[in-house]
Amino acid sequence: MNSSVMDLPLLNLALAYVFVLLLLLLSKARGIGRERLILLATTRMTVQLTAMGFVFMFVFDHPSWWLTLLMLAVMLFFAIYNAAKRVKLPLSRELKRLIALSMTVGYLVTAAVFLFAVLRVDPWFDPQYCIPISGMIIGNAMTGIALGTNKLCTGMRENRVMVENSLMLGATPEAATRDIVNDAFDSAILPTMNNMLTMGIVSIPGMMTGQILSGTFPLTAIKYQIGIMLAILGCTALAVILFVTLGYRTFFTETQALRDTEE
Repeated sequence: MNSSVMDLPLLNLALAYVFVLLLLLLSKARGIGRERLILLATTRMTVQLTAMGFVFMFVFDHPSWWLTLLMLAVMLFFAIYNAAKRVKLPLSRELKRLIALSMTVGYLVTAAVFLFAVLRVDPWFDPQYCIPISGMIIGNAMTGIALGTNKLCTGMRENRVMVENSLMLGATPEAATRDIVNDAFDSAILPTMNNMLTMGIVSIPGMMTGQILSGTFPLTAIKYQIGIMLAILGCTALAVILFVTLGYRTFFTETQALRDTEE
């Protein structure tokens, strides 16, 4: 197997932006009006990844526990911010705090098990493993939390009458919202499950592709990819179940009455 890495010259990379041009033309021709968003997304992606590359070079050349923790804290902060920002409905302070709590706890538990017990990274703050693996775990958990929050808030609003009727019949808030909470959890975890169903048959994951392109033995890359997907599944499930099982309570008063929508 060829273990050398094929370089990608900047001029060759620039040719890939023809796909952005194609999307701009399609958006313009169809009158969709997404040209500004396309340019913004492409520019931000390019700038952010380039900046990340230089940051990674510095962190990898100067490995230390505080730099690794700083990087992880920044990643977690922006993931929490973006998860809350993706929710279509207004969020209360309690729900925003629960998003932060759920994602933090979900990540810490998953990272502790995967990095320290499964991979047994030594030293524990090795940025080569901690940062990219944490990025994949946090990124997918962010998407799950955003989906779960949207579904929970929408479900509570659309099924308000049903919940109130259940409360009047003597049901507890937990029982009255069980279907809504379960539906929110299911919606959040389903994309990850669907991704796992087609992985290796329809799609080849990005991490595995990158490892193979860099010369890693395919079976080694596969083992890493399986471990990463299981960690992603665990973090997403843990973060979302923590959020939805605590989040529904914010819609009720201390007397177990349903709060007004405006509150």
